[in-house]
Amino acid sequence: MSDFWAFRTMVTPVIIQILFWIGAITCLIVGLVSIFSGDHLMTRHVFKGIMIIILGPIVVRIYCEILIVIFRINETLTEIKHAVGQRPPEA
Repeated sequence: MSDFWAFRTMVTPVIIQILFWIGAITCLIVGLVSIFSGDHLMTRHVFKGIMIIILGPIVVRIYCEILIVIFRINETLTEIKHAVGQRPPEA
């Protein structure tokens, strides 16, 4: 628990995963609304809705993965720092 309060443990990766699911569900809802809105299901709205349903979650996933990579880089650098700090000094 002390790591949490000292900001050594990151909570943001968990939040990013939650935001991914919220974004994916939002894309699904927006896509469905786009499909069923408009005058007599215009082809443009249907195509736009299908593209949002298919590409929306992919774009949200890529964005979230980029954010998580940044945190993984931080974790790896921290591990390297600790490993270098534990080595005995060279003569």
